[in-house]
Amino acid sequence: MSGPPPAVAALRSAVRPGLRGSSLSVLVACSGGADSVALAAALAFEARDAGVRVGGVTVDHGLQPGSDRRAGETAELLGALGLDPVLVLPVDVAGAGGPEAAARTARYAALAGAAREHGARIALGHTLDDQAETVLLGLGRGSGPRSVAGMRADREDDGVQWWRPLLGVRRATTRQACADQGLTVWDDPWNTDPAYTRARLRAEALPLLEDVLGGGVAPALARTADLLREDLDALDGLAAAELARLAAEAGDGSLPARPLEPLPAALRRRVLRGWLLAAEVPDLQAVHLHAVEALVTGWRGQGRIDLPGGAGVLRTSGTLVLRPPDLRRADPGPAALEEPLP
Repeated sequence: MSGPPPAVAALRSAVRPGLRGSSLSVLVACSGGADSVALAAALAFEARDAGVRVGGVTVDHGLQPGSDRRAGETAELLGALGLDPVLVLPVDVAGAGGPEAAARTARYAALAGAAREHGARIALGHTLDDQAETVLLGLGRGSGPRSVAGMRADREDDGVQWWRPLLGVRRATTRQACADQGLTVWDDPWNTDPAYTRARLRAEALPLLEDVLGGGVAPALARTADLLREDLDALDGLAAAELARLAAEAGDGSLPARPLEPLPAALRRRVLRGWLLAAEVPDLQAVHLHAVEALVTGWRGQGRIDLPGGAGVLRTSGTLVLRPPDLRRADPGPAALEEPLP
């Protein structure tokens, strides 16, 4: 007896290890597009043998005419695949960053809420092509190595587990898998609208790179992300251990400055970033981190470094001290902060 078509088999093979590796139930985030529909079908099939409950969720952003109807049709498709429960989540899209960013924020908040309510992890249909686009976006924006490292297959954020089992699968394979199984998909016009940067990367930049470099660009970008992520994870682990050691040495929430100075810059900044994030400093940017680092590597009697949210860092007696917003007026001046200048 012959097996399933190659594209269908590839999707099922991609989800099988992760599905069987956890007993936690799954909610598939499905937009109705080929990637998420193919993912939902593969999970529905594999769930029978894995003994894991798989449901589906579709988010209605309300940004396009008939979005509620399409969300209902997607829910019907998920139900026909055998997923249970099937949820339709309407959201209000508002906020800074443009409609694309606002829609993403609203969508992920709704998915996180569903995950907590149902005790499930969220499966997302991002493919190898999405990973390549993410790497290019990170490179173009110069937003640091972590953005170039792309998306993780498994990530936990604020108690919610996000699972991307298709990061090794091409977008063409998901579309073929849907065709092979007779599954109707919806092509979001936003995905081809040149007003959006990612759409232009998809339609113009990546095909041009493939032509100029002779093919294989998307897999190469995805491999680069994987390799870089390994290096960054190693650095993050070293920084976490160093922060724990220094914090234990201080014992009062401050951070000794002198032991930080001889550290490699990449490690030192990670220690400082971890210290500030642990203190719940919001919206920490590179400019703030470099200013705090200057208290270690470029100490010249500077005063307080102001941070987002109203907190501030100062150096006193060889130690970095974080002052909460309500203590701003109590900060001493530069002359009281440190040992004599060299």
